[in-house]
Amino acid sequence: MFARMKPLVKEALNQTLIFGKFLCLLHITDKYICSPIIVHGPSMLPTMNLTGDVILAEHISSRFGKLSVGDVVLVSSPENPRKTVTKRILGLEGDKVAFLVDPSFGSGNYRTIVVPKGHVWIQGDNIYASKDSRHFGPVPYGLIHGKVFCRLWPPDGFGWLDQ
Repeated sequence: MFARMKPLVKEALNQTLIFGKFLCLLHITDKYICSPIIVHGPSMLPTMNLTGDVILAEHISSRFGKLSVGDVVLVSSPENPRKTVTKRILGLEGDKVAFLVDPSFGSGNYRTIVVPKGHVWIQGDNIYASKDSRHFGPVPYGLIHGKVFCRLWPPDGFGWLDQ
């Protein structure tokens, strides 16, 4: 009886190993190369939709320091590390950034800051509804998870994200 079961057990073990390898490849791809993300909220209007977009973010550029001003990035929120936010880079280390302190009052109260070493200045495209570097200051480079490069959903917005 066990002799007849041996080929079945061997086949089941082989299929389990193939499935395990697939899951490992999927994890490595998602964590270190490219991953789909659902983003929503008003801070990146009009670039991203309020109701939600499915985007692709690659994780290689941020690991090798190949980000530039204008890139849309995924960042761990400095206020809540469990939350990931989507913002645009407006300044890299050493850049001078001028920003409106409180745009809702329209007072013209601008401040200028030099982005410190190892940090970036991020802001949402909708300055009226975005909590960003204007509120919590420059963000350490290590909090950046990836660079957004493509929108998958909604279908009418499908395509590459321009700077």
